[in-house]
Amino acid sequence: MNPITRRQFMQYSALAVSALSAHPSAANRNRLPIGFSTLGCPKWDWIKILDFAHHNGFAAVELRGLLGTMDLPTCPEFAPDRISATRQDVAARGLHISCVSSSANMHDTDPHKHEQQLADARRFIDLASALNAPYVRVFGNNIIGARQQVIDHVAKSLRELADYARPRKVKVLIESHGDFVDSSTLGTVLDKADSPHVGLLWDANHTYVDGKEDPVFTVSRLGTYIRHTHLKDSRGEGDDVHYVLTGRGEVPVRRQMQLLAQNGYQGYYSFEWEKVWHPELEEPEIAFPDFAQAATQYLKEAGFK
Repeated sequence: MNPITRRQFMQYSALAVSALSAHPSAANRNRLPIGFSTLGCPKWDWIKILDFAHHNGFAAVELRGLLGTMDLPTCPEFAPDRISATRQDVAARGLHISCVSSSANMHDTDPHKHEQQLADARRFIDLASALNAPYVRVFGNNIIGARQQVIDHVAKSLRELADYARPRKVKVLIESHGDFVDSSTLGTVLDKADSPHVGLLWDANHTYVDGKEDPVFTVSRLGTYIRHTHLKDSRGEGDDVHYVLTGRGEVPVRRQMQLLAQNGYQGYYSFEWEKVWHPELEEPEIAFPDFAQAATQYLKEAGFK
C-alpha cells in the first residue's frame, strides 16, 4: 500500500467529523445502522474501540478479536466478574454488539474434531448471550469429499447449535466464506437447517468476488436469511485481490447496501476491514470514518433518514 501523507490523513480525519455531525452520538436512534468489526483495529483496547464507534457515528461493533486474541471468551473484559461492567460500557455509549464472531468450522466430519468445533461455538454463544448480542458467526468453510454429505453435515450442525442458542436468545449465522460462497450451496444448507434460529452472515465481497454472483441474484435467493453483513471493497491485481477503501474498488458496495435496504433488511451494515490478516492496509483511523461517510451516502440514497 502507498504510505498516507499528512494531507491525506487530515482529509480522512475530517470524515470522522462529518460522520459525527450527520449522526449525533448522543442519541442512538439518530444513527444509521452502520458498524465495524474489531478485525480492523487489532491494536485498540476495549474502551478505545467503543469510544471511536461512539464519536464517529457508528451504531454497533462486531466482536472479532481483541488486542491480538481471537479467543474472545478468554479476554478479561468478558470474564464473569466483569461482564456486567462491559455491558454498561457499551450501553453508556448508545452502542450495540451486532455479532460475536467465532472461528468455528462446521465441515469437519471427524467426530472428535467436530465436537471441538461445536464446543468452541457454544462458548461464543454463551458470550453473546452474556453481552445481549443477537448473533454468533460460524463457518461452513470447506467441502471435502462428497459434496452432499458435507452440506447435510453442516446443516445438521447448524440445527444442533441453534438448539443450544435458542434458550440463550442467540441465533447462529453461517458466513458466506470458503467453499460456501454461492447462493445455491448456502441456500441448500439454510433450507436444510430449517430453523428460525439459523441465518446468514452475508459477506458481500465473497459472494461477488469468489462466488461470481451479481448481488441482485444473491439477495433474491438468500435475502430472507440475511441477518448480518460484512461489507468491504476490493480490486483485482493480476491473480491477487487487494482490499481498498470503500468505493475505490470493483465491488458494488453501494448496490449491495441499497438492495438490502430495498429488501427490508433490519440488521447492521458492518464494515470488515481485514487489518489483522493484512497489516499493510490503511489504519482504522482512516478506513473506519471513510466507510462511515460512504455508507451514510449510500443509505441516504436508499431512503434512510
